[in-house]
Order: sequence, then structure tokens, then C-alpha cells
Amino acid sequence: MLITKIAELVNEKKVLGISDVRDESNREGVRIVIEVKRDAAANVILSQLFKLTPLQTSYGINNIALVNGRPRTLNLLDMVTEFIKFRLEVIVRRTKFELRKAEERAHILEGLLIALDHLDEVIALIRASKDAEQAREGLMERFGLSEIQARAILAMRLQQLTGLERDKVRAEYDDLQRKIAEFKAILADEMLQRGIIKEELREISERYGDARRTAIEIDDADISIEDLIEDEEVVITISHAGYIKRTPSTEYRAQGRGGRGAQGVRTRDEDFVEHMFVATNHQTILLFTESGRCFWLKVYEIPEGGKTTAGRVIQNLLNIPKEDRVRAYIILRKKLDDEEFIHGHYIIFCTKRGQIKKTLLEAYSRPRQGGINAIEINEGDALIEAKLTNGNNEILLAVQSGRAIRFNEQDVRPMGRGAAGVRGIRVDNENDDTVVGMVCVDPADTTTTILVVSEKGSANARHSKNTRPTAKEGKG
Repeated sequence: MLITKIAELVNEKKVLGISDVRDESNREGVRIVIEVKRDAAANVILSQLFKLTPLQTSYGINNIALVNGRPRTLNLLDMVTEFIKFRLEVIVRRTKFELRKAEERAHILEGLLIALDHLDEVIALIRASKDAEQAREGLMERFGLSEIQARAILAMRLQQLTGLERDKVRAEYDDLQRKIAEFKAILADEMLQRGIIKEELREISERYGDARRTAIEIDDADISIEDLIEDEEVVITISHAGYIKRTPSTEYRAQGRGGRGAQGVRTRDEDFVEHMFVATNHQTILLFTESGRCFWLKVYEIPEGGKTTAGRVIQNLLNIPKEDRVRAYIILRKKLDDEEFIHGHYIIFCTKRGQIKKTLLEAYSRPRQGGINAIEINEGDALIEAKLTNGNNEILLAVQSGRAIRFNEQDVRPMGRGAAGVRGIRVDNENDDTVVGMVCVDPADTTTTILVVSEKGSANARHSKNTRPTAKEGKG
């Protein structure tokens, strides 16, 4: 049933990148093998299968149970606590029952032992009695027995009068005395009761437990996929329409000045390259959408493509809504488990309405498959840029009307992921002025030059220090 469902999804092109699906089930269990194409991301395919098939099902449970006769909703800890209380109650009630039965039987055996110790006198008393009632009363009066003990003596068979049977009665009585002492010790000590719970659960596990039928394994060896991929330098391209690919940098050969160049990427109609940068296969890329969402992507997870290919739609790799698109990226040169790195760097966000926000990189160091909210975007606004800083950088913001502002990063206090930020530059809302770019520069670098290019092709290059420093929230 499951393999049929997967095949249907592949035929309907809801799940791309699968080259073959086959059933290798045997007596030991179900085994479905899914082979993926060379340029496909296995984790994305797995996510789609989890979503579109019954491979993974999430549902809520209301753990309602009767506690002391009243219904209560219990969490996992409460369930375990109440179960232990219930088992303790069962053990106490069971032990009391067994103690009562043992004491009743011991009481009878005490009477039988008295009769066997005075066997000749008991026989004479019974033979002299005219009926069973007179014999019972005589035994009770002569030996101080209870009615139950007297009746048990009268019910004795002749074979129990032998020496061997007397030894059996004595052995049974001694064994009952040991059990009675044990039962009383259990009732007096809760730790003994808890030990019985553990032992009984262990016996149930040994009697009814069996091996796990679902095997979770990695073929060939339990090694990281990253270890199998060469950490080579690649060129990442992201188009305006959302197509992404990686190409080995060796495909881009050096040319002399004045040449015609070579085609670097093929785009679809009315599409164009929006981001193009160099990274290595083992590095992590943080992708930020204009709605303020953050997604993680290992460079080697990006489908490989030649210079003349368009790439893969980014929505097939990440859970990005169709109406949203990537507006900014950050390449992390170090791993996200480097505590010094993630606590010593910040991410600066900027929106088209002039909002700016600074958040510690550590807040984005725990990847989630569905992405997270990186910044709260107000209605009518959109994220346009995100930059990684060291906490001492200077920030330059430029607006569509040609104005720019420069201020120190320390003027912006760090905020949490859920914040919308503060105003970085004032924009003219009446004339629909918007922020068009943000640059973060190191004030210690005296060689940094800012190149400004207008929509009509005019360009202006200036040193970053030539922009007059002002306080944030100014007009520039």
C-alpha cells in the first residue's frame, strides 16, 4: 500500500528527485528502498514523503484517566506517578489478602499439630463421643482449640496420622510462618513494595517483550554524508524567480581583458540572476526571505548544475511559500557549534521602510527543517538585507531618493528573534521612498570603497569614511 502511494506521488510529480522505489520486504519486516537522483536532496524528499504519505503521522493525545475516582488530564510524569501509586496499592491489597489466607491456614495447622501431639487422647475423646458435635465441643474444651481447628481435626483422614504426614504438616506450618513474616515486612516497608514493582515489570518484559521490528539503519556504514563530499569551492547562483544551483568554480575559466566572456548561467524567460557568490561544500548558508523567515542549507545540499542549467526551484529544497522569495543570504565560514563564533557575531537586518534590527548569531544556531522567524515584519514592509557583523561594524543605509546614512553598530542594542527592530533611517512615505541597500564595513579597514550604481546606469565610488556619520533614525 505504501509503495503504491509513493509511486503515485512520483507519477503525479508531487515528489521530485526519486529515481526508483522497490519493495524488499521479508519475514523479518517491511523494507522499502527509495533511490534518489544524483542532484536531488535526500532530506527534502524525505520531508515531502513524511508530509504526503503515512510514513510519519503526528496527532494529539488527551491523557485523561480516573485518579481517585475523578477524571484528570495527565502529562507523562503524572501518568508514571499515578501508575506507581496504583501498583503500590495493588501490591498492598494483594499482600494483605495473601497474609490473611496464610494466617488462616497456619491457624488450622496449629490445631492439627496439637492433635498429632496428643493423638491417643484425641482418638479416645472422639470414640467416647456420641456424635460429631459432642466430639467438636470436647476438643475445643480439652485442648483450647477454636471451632475451625476442631472441625479440621475431625475432618482429618487416617493417613494423616502417620509420622510422614506429621512431618509434612510441620514443614507446611514452618513455611507459612516464613511467608507470614515476609508479608508483614512488605506491608511495613514501601521500598520493598517498589522493589516488587521493578521485579514484576522485568518479568513481564522478559516474558512478552520481543525485538524491535522497525530497523533504523544507514547503508554501508554509520558515517556522515558530509564526510563523503569533497569540500571544494563552488559558485552559488539564485535567480529572481527562485531557482538555485551550485557549480564547481573550476568551470569558470579565467579570460583576458577585452574578451567576449562565456555564459555563466541560463535563466528562464523574464528571469535574471539576483545573487551570485562563492562558497565551499561544507559551509552553511543562512537564507532570509522578504517575509522575515530564516532557513538553513548546507552548500552540498544545493543541486549541482552546469553553467548552462537554470537550477532547481528553491521551494523544492526548503519549505518556503510560493509567494515568498529569498532576499538575503549569509555564508557561515565556521560551524554553528563553535560557541565563540556564534556568541561573538551578530546579524543585522534591514527592511525597505527603514527598520533595522541586531540579533546575536546564537539565536540562529539551531537549524529547524521548517525554518524560523528571523525578524517581525510589519504590514506593508519587507526584508531587503541581512549582514553578519562582529559587533563593532559601521552600517550604511541608502534610500531610493539617493540619500545615505552612516552610524556605528553599537548604537543598535541587541534584540530577540521576535522583535521588529528600531528605525534606522527615516524614509519619505509620501513619495514612496524606500531603502534600497545596506552595507556593513569594518571601521579599521581604511581601504573600503563603496560603489553606488543607479537604475539608469550612473555610478559613484567613494570611500566609506566620506559618508558623514550621524545618529540612527536620521534622514541622511
